[in-house]
Amino acid sequence: MIEISLLLAALVGIGLLGYLVTVVTPHLFHNIGLILLVVGLVEGVPTGFWYHVVLRRILIARGALPPKWWIHPTRHHDQLTPEEQRHIRVWFVLGGIGYTLAVAGGLAAIVGLLIERL
Repeated sequence: MIEISLLLAALVGIGLLGYLVTVVTPHLFHNIGLILLVVGLVEGVPTGFWYHVVLRRILIARGALPPKWWIHPTRHHDQLTPEEQRHIRVWFVLGGIGYTLAVAGGLAAIVGLLIERL
């Protein structure tokens, strides 16, 4: 069910992006994309970093830290207790929101530049 919701949200986002290109000037669209990119990075990098710090502390408290745990840290979520998951969930979600904003802003900036060049 969540996959369908994410797919529908992505399709709506793409549709809105296409509509905004016809309403908003390419230069303004590019600037909005850059602002979204910066906001996403400013919000996502610190929260994503803190998520990794908190997860690392939890994994160290459990024993030996698995090698290369940071490459795919969500692999270790199922090993956590519900209390430990509550500690990392906020940082995980906030980091994901920042990542999404940064990617959407970067794509919007690229689209604005491409349309401006045409």
